[in-house]
Amino acid sequence: MSDTAQAAPDAAAQNALVPVTVLTGFLGAGKTTLLNHILTAQHGRKYAVVVNEFGELGVDNDLVVDADEEVFEMNNGCICCTVRGDLIRILGNLMKRRAKFDGIIVETTGLADPAPVAQTFFVDEDVRGRTRLDAVVTVVDAYNVIQTLEESPEAVNQIAFADVIILNKTDLVDEAGLEAIEKRIRSINAVARLHRARRGDVKLSDVLDQGGFDLQRALEHAPHFLEDTSHSHEADVTSLSYEVEEPLDAAKFQAWIGAVLQEQGADILRAKGILNYAGEDQRFAFQAVHMMADGGFIGPWKEGEPRASRLVFIGRNLNRPQLRRGFESCRAK
Repeated sequence: MSDTAQAAPDAAAQNALVPVTVLTGFLGAGKTTLLNHILTAQHGRKYAVVVNEFGELGVDNDLVVDADEEVFEMNNGCICCTVRGDLIRILGNLMKRRAKFDGIIVETTGLADPAPVAQTFFVDEDVRGRTRLDAVVTVVDAYNVIQTLEESPEAVNQIAFADVIILNKTDLVDEAGLEAIEKRIRSINAVARLHRARRGDVKLSDVLDQGGFDLQRALEHAPHFLEDTSHSHEADVTSLSYEVEEPLDAAKFQAWIGAVLQEQGADILRAKGILNYAGEDQRFAFQAVHMMADGGFIGPWKEGEPRASRLVFIGRNLNRPQLRRGFESCRAK
């Protein structure tokens, strides 16, 4: 775990940062439809939009309606391969016009792995100091998702990285089919907030201003995700969740999670949690993308709220008992 995680900004400083929503989803899922819905809705806010198109000639810019927004198009390759530098540069240029917008939306190509986009908010100090990743929102095509998950690891990764999942085109699938799809999605990512939609028509409060990873909000949408369910060997990507009721030793946790990410980071797509450090009255929010970790105190525990530490791993080849033993070993003596 990096030193930057220990020196992360407090809750007040976090609120001053520009929120960034990463909008992803496989080809044809309905990302542009959702984006248009966001840009034309009457929410009284302005968003700068970064659109990435795979290939030399971009077409997504022509599909995005004219909503008096700042639109930047990146045509030099898939965002998951070559354009992190461009994204950093564009975010830097946007910040020079900070007064013109309230938030930023980054729409990725349908073939993108969201990891490098999320990592941008970990690795670049200037980006970290001026923006915050509000949420990764993944749009899922209910009609085609089962086949897509079988054929495309990118689609699996997009669901695994999501903080919010919009299950789109639900009018094309019956209720039994939707329940089966949601069960499959939950086997990949048990913690994301999931909303059904038709033609991308969702409440903006379900997509924007998510406040980063909020474990309590996740529990409200999926109250059983912290239960110790059996490991599924059918799914390539799974979610594992743990809870420790006793306070944690901060140094022990940082040493342990640092070693875990160093050894298994390639298989850990995301890790995130709310931690109760011994001697601290504030909650510590932790998250990681592969081997890169970040965290900071996010305000006091709510009155009557159990001060339990909760940690979630989403990835491949995860050893449930080993991770549980390691997390429990971080208890303060």
